[in-house]
Amino acid sequence: MRQYGPAAPVELSPRVKATLVTDYRAALEVLRSPDRFVKDARHWRALADGRVEADNPVVPMMAYRPNCLFSDGDHHHRYRQAVDDSLARIDPNALRGYVERSADSLIDRFTALGEADLLGSYAKTLPLLVFQQLFGCPPELGDRLVEGFSGIFDGVDAERADALITSSLLELIALKRRQPGADVISWLMAHPVQLSDEEMLHQLVVLIGAGTEPQQNLIANALRLLLSDDRFAGDLAGGSLPVDDALDEVLWLDPPMANYAVHYPLADDSLGDVPLRAGEPVVVSFAAANTDPALRTGHPAGSRAGNRAHLAWSAGPHHCPAKDPARLIAAAAVERLLDRLPDLELAVPADRLVWRPGPFHRALTALPVRFPPVPVPVPAPPPVHPGMAPHPQPSAPTPAETSGDRRWTASPAPSPSIPPAVTSTAKPPASAPSGKRSPWSSLGAWRRGQ
Repeated sequence: MRQYGPAAPVELSPRVKATLVTDYRAALEVLRSPDRFVKDARHWRALADGRVEADNPVVPMMAYRPNCLFSDGDHHHRYRQAVDDSLARIDPNALRGYVERSADSLIDRFTALGEADLLGSYAKTLPLLVFQQLFGCPPELGDRLVEGFSGIFDGVDAERADALITSSLLELIALKRRQPGADVISWLMAHPVQLSDEEMLHQLVVLIGAGTEPQQNLIANALRLLLSDDRFAGDLAGGSLPVDDALDEVLWLDPPMANYAVHYPLADDSLGDVPLRAGEPVVVSFAAANTDPALRTGHPAGSRAGNRAHLAWSAGPHHCPAKDPARLIAAAAVERLLDRLPDLELAVPADRLVWRPGPFHRALTALPVRFPPVPVPVPAPPPVHPGMAPHPQPSAPTPAETSGDRRWTASPAPSPSIPPAVTSTAKPPASAPSGKRSPWSSLGAWRRGQ
């Protein structure tokens, strides 16, 4: 596509024409110029005049919603303030602990089998458990929401999927109005901007949509890279953190959302020599912009290890508000799995893994692996001191453990800045592997000081 210049004409779906930005600098120009390019899809002329039908598969991912992703100006500032302040209440240390405990519960289900599909059995389920915790969401509603979001990302029966999301979220909002708790939904409801139920619904579409499908893609794509690329076995003598490096590499080369950030020119415009028509969708290809050949010729983003100049989280006023928690969740999930199963390897060659079709995401269909079976560890009983009753086993974490608050309160939320998320902690010893030791075995031993 680069032969067209910084952007190229594409068809996202039948009759949905758009311009795809493939150039890094041009992408930043679009993302950082709200005076020229707006997010409000009511400017989308082809949808407004009926040339694109409302039931087109890509419409649920592109149509206007009154939330922080599809609004501009004062409306965007109001929605974004509520979202930022509510996310800022999440305690990153408590979140990491919950991710690790959830990861252990999932790994325990397949560790004795010697094989697993890490997408279906791990990467897809873990974000669901996390968002159920953060949002105070009952499991049955969470299952329906994941089904709905998978449908609109894939563009498969997207109209039904969108209706499923709407009905499930309305039920969840009604539940939290009756029973507020120490969770993100309750904090949004209590925020001074006073979101209506409709506005609540559409903020949750953004937050839950971004916290499930893209999160599972980030975890799965990072695991694929770590299991297929010898560069990420780690420099043990140098003490590198290969999981962090792998996440950087994935966010550069296989971002969970390959193409998105739909904008609409307010007037006829251009990017370089590429003309843009007012009201025609302009889509940013994060994947293409990140691999712009110009970045390898002296641009500071030319080196990817430790470099966070990629556009996987977007940029400008609509950059991802949850990038720090998202990275923390992915890092904790990957590290926990590799600590528990250090001899993990792909069950098929990496070039035989299949990517799901769809115009927006970068998502695998499956991630089959094998490993020496490891018995499920049985926790040792707590010590009993003479004359004292045994201590009860710890119960499942409550939402307050992850939120760090704490109790629900209607007082204003704290600062909109998100606390820095720690992305590496000491890990308990993993079970000893049998047979040939993989690089992850050595890495695990080094990190445990053995």
